[in-house]
Amino acid sequence: MMYPFITLDDDTEITHSEMLADGSVKVYIETPDEKDGFHDATCFLPAYRWEDVHGYSPEDMERFQLLIRNNAHLIPEFSQKGGVLHAANF
Repeated sequence: MMYPFITLDDDTEITHSEMLADGSVKVYIETPDEKDGFHDATCFLPAYRWEDVHGYSPEDMERFQLLIRNNAHLIPEFSQKGGVLHAANF
């Protein structure tokens, strides 16, 4: 199951999984693109292991890396509580 985490001003959606059996959390990033359909990337926390990066520039990836690092303390917590909406009791 994937839970919404944040939507950026360019319509980039960042979602995350529930905590996986090995203690990791999958973070998925997807941005709509008129030419390519979507750009996307997957990061696994806590290792910050990136996989399947499609369409993003090195500058985009630096920005996403910083965003994920700055929120890495929240994502695993939310992954155990059913996402940010359940953690916030919405």
